[in-house]
Amino acid sequence: MATEEMDGGRALIRALENEGVEVMFGLPGGAILPVYDPIIDSSIRHILVRHEQGAGHMAEGYAHATGRPGVAMVTSGPAATNIVTPLCDAYMDSVPMVVITGQVPTGAIGTDAFQECDTTGITQSITKHNFLVTEAQDIPRTIKEAFHIATTGRPGPVLVDIPKDIVDPGNPRSAMTWTDDVTIDLPGYNPQTEVDPEAIRAAAELIRASERPVLYVGGGILKARAADALRELAELTGISVVTTLMARGAFPDSHDLCLGMPGMHGNFTAVTAMQESDLLIALGARFDDRVTGRLDGFAPDAKIIHAEIDPAEIGKVRLPDVAIQGDVRVAIEALVAEFTANGTGDADREAWRSKLSGWQERFPLAYEPWVSGDPLKPQYVIECLRDGTPDDTIVASGVGQHQMWASQYWKFDHPYTWINSGGLGTMGFSIPAAIGAKVAFPDRMVWAVDGDGCFQMTAQ
Repeated sequence: MATEEMDGGRALIRALENEGVEVMFGLPGGAILPVYDPIIDSSIRHILVRHEQGAGHMAEGYAHATGRPGVAMVTSGPAATNIVTPLCDAYMDSVPMVVITGQVPTGAIGTDAFQECDTTGITQSITKHNFLVTEAQDIPRTIKEAFHIATTGRPGPVLVDIPKDIVDPGNPRSAMTWTDDVTIDLPGYNPQTEVDPEAIRAAAELIRASERPVLYVGGGILKARAADALRELAELTGISVVTTLMARGAFPDSHDLCLGMPGMHGNFTAVTAMQESDLLIALGARFDDRVTGRLDGFAPDAKIIHAEIDPAEIGKVRLPDVAIQGDVRVAIEALVAEFTANGTGDADREAWRSKLSGWQERFPLAYEPWVSGDPLKPQYVIECLRDGTPDDTIVASGVGQHQMWASQYWKFDHPYTWINSGGLGTMGFSIPAAIGAKVAFPDRMVWAVDGDGCFQMTAQ
């Protein structure tokens, strides 16, 4: 086993390289400055921002587009508090992200030192997990654990707070011995990906008996890289699909079975289909208030199948008739195998299909057409932008009415092409998120659809 003496700063950068990090977004400052020197000789590309919130949203945009964890590195105190919003945003939308923050030297922690704040305390409730590293020797293991936690189970942001003295080559406390054999030690962390075969069979029976089923698809489909599996399930069963704001593109808008976006800003058919269904098959969705509205009036006659990797989401808002806990792609593949082996049933859904197509014809998403000479309509602008760009264009959006116009009037036929802030609703998200996506895919076209308020928040 090869060993090498080095300082904590070099160890941190090498640990990031070993995790496959190609790019990080950040802004140097006093407490994290020693880590910036090793970046010069590293394969990792560093994107300099003008505000730490931008670094966090860029890392999110990168993660949304690639599925790989975004990485941001900032200094202590105000830098750490500036990245709180992206951390919370990533937490709400299950975005894999690793944020490294500098901290004052270990001996100064708790003394209200210059640019000190309790970063791990502040971010405890908005990260999947966070670490305060106090020994240089622990840096490689902590980084490995951070990436493991961020990317397994339900993805999310992980923060690693690192005091200056354990990364400063001029400080004896930063001396450590690098070994390539680093093992993680997370005895309480065992995300369940496999699904219960009995739950799959019970769900299949409900689906076979249903006359008015709807596939209610959330952002978990994209996190699980399950878009292809979802399409296979929909086509095999002939069940129509609604895609939430976080799931736009998870199922092609051009597909005959696609009903579009449900909820507060959804279209008539998607909303009414859910309301009148007798079975909602929720896949990687969390029954968000923007989808359900008043809970006591939401889909009153529907039985619920809920496939979800996070056990805390099952029964949190709506009690399911069948709960499938585990990776949603594994669950869908198991359902496909069950239906392929034993058939999809013979429930009569002709009247339901006729109803759905009738609603689509009578109540399409529409606006008063633009007439030359009148002020431009935002919906028309979105459609022109959509029609003049490649099908796989990546669209990042800010938060507000323009976000809804973009999600409604753009046509999403490819997964991982819609990047927006759903759960937290963070204004100022789109410009840095679009930059993060463009860094990930420099050869793809990327557009940011923004409002004037959003733009002014992160224009720097």
